[in-house]
Amino acid sequence: MKIKVLEETPRKVLEFPLDNDLNLTEKEVEDVAEIFKTPLTGSYNWDYTIQDNRIKRLYELGKELNWNVEKDIDWDQPLPEKEDNPPAIFWDEYEPYQKLSTEDKFKFLQHRASWSISQFLHGEQGALLVASQLVSCAPTYNAKLYAASQTFDEARHVEAFNKYIQKRVGLSYPIGHGLKSLLDKILSDPRWDLKFIGMQIIIEGLALAAFNVARQGTNDPVFKDMLYLITRDEARHVTFGVNYLEEFVQTLSEEEREDRAMFAYEAAVVMRSRLMAADVYSNFGWDIDETVAFQSKADVNANFQHLLFTRVMPNLSKIGLITDKVRPLYDELGVLDLESWPNDGEIDWVSLERPLDANEDNSESEIIAI
Repeated sequence: MKIKVLEETPRKVLEFPLDNDLNLTEKEVEDVAEIFKTPLTGSYNWDYTIQDNRIKRLYELGKELNWNVEKDIDWDQPLPEKEDNPPAIFWDEYEPYQKLSTEDKFKFLQHRASWSISQFLHGEQGALLVASQLVSCAPTYNAKLYAASQTFDEARHVEAFNKYIQKRVGLSYPIGHGLKSLLDKILSDPRWDLKFIGMQIIIEGLALAAFNVARQGTNDPVFKDMLYLITRDEARHVTFGVNYLEEFVQTLSEEEREDRAMFAYEAAVVMRSRLMAADVYSNFGWDIDETVAFQSKADVNANFQHLLFTRVMPNLSKIGLITDKVRPLYDELGVLDLESWPNDGEIDWVSLERPLDANEDNSESEIIAI
């Protein structure tokens, strides 16, 4: 076992041969670690009384709907055939993109997709670490059991995204600075409820919406099947967070609630800006500020950012974290109108309890309504 400890996040883009069987020996692998320290405040729970409530039911669903990355996804499905020309996209209006050859345009789109999927992978590792912390610091018996089951879910998601990148994409980008800073904050804060808010409501809520959009847009059957299975898990995780936090937030003082509300807003701002793939633009020699400004003005970018908040805003409203102080701030972001959308507090058990079927085709509207 070789472990290399770094003082900061590596920024190198990794390349993988697509014919790699992923079965390397211990001598061929060097684990790269970055240390973080946390004053985690844990808690025992000595009341093992089983509450027959929503959290227990979600825990039971997690046990019933487990899936295996190796067995429940057909990794041998062929990759989609490459078209003669890149698809028409908003980048067609950007001069540096226009100057690229057809081959380099395909390369840019590959790198942009690789960057996005890499952020999914890094976010899932963050969720894995946070879920493991919640086992220790969640104060109730049912929540500890559910957090334990979620930890296994997140490990499976990390495994799935990592295998997809190495077998189907061939490129892995480092974590974006915004996502990394938010994960650092969540992991190093001793308050268990802030971990719930940051991960279950903000990061998982945005990821759930992004996964659904990505699944609708991909023509790779492996990615489509994988995202279907992952979003089923994520829907339970977000629902768990909303139901568990709703009552707890009401027990906080006004000062404590405002503190959580501002943290949720700041986390939302960070995640809103995470769509900007600065590392990709830099690798193609483009001016980062100019490219980000162009992307920010694109209608498709604004629409996608708006869509990502269709789960976050109603859930924040449901648990009482859109206070009078932060309401104008969300209005400036242009997402305040989403707070009245369906939230994950009212559970559609029929949807969550459907038997696993990776080939089932769900529309975005159906998924958002869960």
